[in-house]
Amino acid sequence: MTTAQHDHAALDARAHDLDRAHVFHSWSAQGALDPMVVAGGLGCHVWDHAGNRYLDFSSQLVNVNIGHQHPAVVAAITEQAALLTTISPPTANLARGEAARRITDRAPAGMNKVFFTNGGADANENAVRMARLHTGRDKVVSTYRSYHGNTGSAVVATGDWRRVPNEYARGHVHVFGPYLYRSEFWATTAEEECERALTHLRRVIECEGPASIAAVLLETIPGTAGVLMPPPGYLAGVRRLCDAHGIVLILDEVMAGFGRTGEWFAFDAFDADQGGVRPDLITFAKGVNSGYVPVGGVVISDEIAADFDEAVFPGGLTYSGHPLAAASIVGALDAMESEGIVANAKRIGADVLGPGLQALAEEHPVVGEVRGTGVFWAIELVADEATREPVPAALIGRAKKEMLARGLLPFAADNRIHAVPPCVVTDDEAAQALSIYDDVLTILDEEIR
Repeated sequence: MTTAQHDHAALDARAHDLDRAHVFHSWSAQGALDPMVVAGGLGCHVWDHAGNRYLDFSSQLVNVNIGHQHPAVVAAITEQAALLTTISPPTANLARGEAARRITDRAPAGMNKVFFTNGGADANENAVRMARLHTGRDKVVSTYRSYHGNTGSAVVATGDWRRVPNEYARGHVHVFGPYLYRSEFWATTAEEECERALTHLRRVIECEGPASIAAVLLETIPGTAGVLMPPPGYLAGVRRLCDAHGIVLILDEVMAGFGRTGEWFAFDAFDADQGGVRPDLITFAKGVNSGYVPVGGVVISDEIAADFDEAVFPGGLTYSGHPLAAASIVGALDAMESEGIVANAKRIGADVLGPGLQALAEEHPVVGEVRGTGVFWAIELVADEATREPVPAALIGRAKKEMLARGLLPFAADNRIHAVPPCVVTDDEAAQALSIYDDVLTILDEEIR
């Protein structure tokens, strides 16, 4: 080992040791952790101090849509830092206004205001608050297969296991959303799944009392729950149910928004034959600036925003519309527009990732289903094709280890591997990932035999 290699290895060891001594990690039993060290990144790659490189097919937490260290975003933050690093929310600031305009320019007509937050969880918190104040009602309906964040109401709106130890917020009701591969409704077609999921939602609304329900909160495409693509007509049907009962529709685009699906907003791709889907509130974070600075927000319909022309909105954050975050939004969205990054995500999904993953599904018995769009895909792994029994956690752990050994940084959840690279991923990088998936799935095929 050369002196330089020794020094780099020492930096990796120091980073690891400091982490284990002093950093408390989320969603983890602390004693068993062995985190990988990341020292730098560029585009779709990250590396440690020793120079070991990984193709990032996790986009970290499915948020680095524009890729690592994009020069336009770094420059926007740097220039703003030299001008003004922070200012309080009651002021007017050019970076904040420009960021809000770029977001509303891409939102549906009649949505002209943005409330900035620090991330996706508090975006959902404030959207729920707005819906309750707008309607004078309390209950929020969301799905069991969902994740909306780790704060008071957001984590209780969440449907997965993380809700259960945190149920301190009131007024939350859960339903099953559409998921044909594991249908709760004995459906055999997408049409049946859509109709029966909407009937289920309608009956829950009726039984809970429509006049008690403030909002239906949905991830447009549930992400961590499995990239669950809503069947045609489902989102439009939810919109009609909300309209019929005066219920606010909140679409959570925290993970799906700003390029991930090959659209600026994921709902733009659904139900055009039924007039499209216009939510009342849109929550966002992650892809709006690729996580370079913490930020999120709520895009507000003019009808709801008007409630607070005279009445005080009882909410706020010290860092709402922080200048560095706002500048990063401007830099990210301008670069995504000028460089065709959203269109690239759409093309990669249609021409490379989608066909490649479908081919893997046909070849490997361990793959039960692949689904997705753009650069937002899930590979669902099963121990038995007929029963669709999920593979055990140990096998997912083996898959992650094998992918890392081949230079691919994966995103795994439950019995799934999520193929979620940055929107700037190239054809060659996607092909490299598909080849690694192929190798690892071959190993898993042998394990389930």
